[in-house]
Amino acid sequence: MTGELFELEILGGATERRFRKLRPEVEAMPWGTMKVTGAEESDLIAARTAWTGAAYQEHRTGVACAITLRALIEARAPVDLVAVASRFPLDEMVHVELCARMAMELGGGTEIIHDPSAMVLDPDPHASALMRAAECAVRFFCVGEAISIPLLRATWHVSTHPLPRAVMGRIVKDEAAHGIFGFTFLDWAGPRLSEEDKAKLGASADLAIRFLYKQWDHTRRNRRAPKHDGDVLGWMKTDDYLALAEKSLQAQVIDPLEARGIPIAAQLDEFRKAT
Repeated sequence: MTGELFELEILGGATERRFRKLRPEVEAMPWGTMKVTGAEESDLIAARTAWTGAAYQEHRTGVACAITLRALIEARAPVDLVAVASRFPLDEMVHVELCARMAMELGGGTEIIHDPSAMVLDPDPHASALMRAAECAVRFFCVGEAISIPLLRATWHVSTHPLPRAVMGRIVKDEAAHGIFGFTFLDWAGPRLSEEDKAKLGASADLAIRFLYKQWDHTRRNRRAPKHDGDVLGWMKTDDYLALAEKSLQAQVIDPLEARGIPIAAQLDEFRKAT
């Protein structure tokens, strides 16, 4: 596989001090408290892989937030709406660091090879500025961020160790604002969108939803064993996660989009039949 190794660094010095001042809660977390000496090697590898993967996904979401912010400005979205969205890339970089440091607490990150120029799908460059912003809002926020909130919250609830619980709690708190943003944008943009526009946005949502199907299929085929003493990952059981994912997709993504006149073709039945 061609690509680049996913690696991260902190510049340090004055730049890091400014970063820490913006988000002091990161350093306040109970780092160094994970005791993994009695953990099974398979559990440690699973945990390191999961947290490294989470860091990468948060990095990708940072790209999505930055693309959305540019589209909002180009579309002359309301200034306060743009200002709220301007915080999202910072949130995601905080989440990247939190997840990466969790991997380090457990023995170090695992290898991810990626293409930096193809981390997310850009909006249609031939569409209007409003439609580019709407496509970003629908794919990245109405689908991607909206579905993440209930799943992250449930994972936080099952976390028992203070460190991962603190990390998940911080991410959940930030993501709450991300999850409602896309629908707030649509409530503003809705009167400016034609029925044809909404049909195109429905197709964009379908694309993002079917990507979720692929992720869930991978999860189903690589299910985690039941949680046991010494399990350093402490995330949800696979069946519980998938059941919540299906329920949340309908309630938090499909229903709100259709209520705003955006038709969704990617219903859950096709995912169930495929798996």
